[in-house]
Amino acid sequence: MKYRSVGNSGLKVSEIALGSWMTQLTSADQEKVAADTVRAALDAGINFFDCADAYSGGEAERFLGKALKDVPRGEYVVSSKVFFPTGRDVNQRGLSRKHIRENIDRTLKNMGVDYIDLYYCHRFDTTTPMEETLRALSDLVTEGKILYYGVSEEWSAARLTEAEKVIDRYNLHPLTSLQPQYNMLDRYIEHEIMQVCGKYGIGITPFSPLAQGVLTGKYRKGEPYPEGSRATFQADRQVNNLLTDENLDKVEELRKVADELGCSMPCLALAWILAQPNISCVITGASRPEQVTKNAEAAEVAIPADAMARIEAILGFTRFERHVG
Repeated sequence: MKYRSVGNSGLKVSEIALGSWMTQLTSADQEKVAADTVRAALDAGINFFDCADAYSGGEAERFLGKALKDVPRGEYVVSSKVFFPTGRDVNQRGLSRKHIRENIDRTLKNMGVDYIDLYYCHRFDTTTPMEETLRALSDLVTEGKILYYGVSEEWSAARLTEAEKVIDRYNLHPLTSLQPQYNMLDRYIEHEIMQVCGKYGIGITPFSPLAQGVLTGKYRKGEPYPEGSRATFQADRQVNNLLTDENLDKVEELRKVADELGCSMPCLALAWILAQPNISCVITGASRPEQVTKNAEAAEVAIPADAMARIEAILGFTRFERHVG
């Protein structure tokens, strides 16, 4: 495993991280598999575990704290997030100072730790002044309840730029990380956001690197969805919207590149992200130990320049630019 700094900070995280979004905890058997998956991640050298207060109504935080309780605190990095409702009251949601302060205490209790390494705003709150949110987060850093803070994909390039102005105006602790959705099929951050992150030293820790499983190569055009795959059960159907003929044709061509490089399709997709600017790590999901072990192999894959050129030709991405005259 290799490690990178998160933006301009001194925090080092494994290039492959393990997320908790898809962790299933509804039975004792599922919880055992999830615990084995965390152990497999540790064995692979993964030190960064991403979570959120909204995952499974707080159960994901409690599970992760229990799974890591015997690991020395200095040997792993854990993140959580704040925004979504944690109760029925109007103040039990959003990014107000009140909700942030109450929720960090809830998260610390859930995980059984004294501090969170990296604390994210899970969304952007249009009802709370940005100054209030950033000052509350900076205060938590000062108090030692969190060590660094970051924001989500809903913080656009303009919002990130405004945040940097607020941070400079009040001499706040820096914004360290952005967690957007980013993969070969969804490259919107390359239009503006990636450049803003580079300018201000904000590390990018993307999620959904395999495009809801489309980039694993298990979905084939003209064939039924694999039994038990996300496309057969996911309630919000996000993956189904990605399963277009155009995307499946691209994946078929990408499979050929992966085969020639002697790596799996998922490893190619993860290694491609790690080769992009300002990427600190890739947050992967895994429902079984063998999946996280295979994902970790991506840290050892170096994509040659000629293969990278072929990939770009297959993807056909064009950064938005408007020229007049």
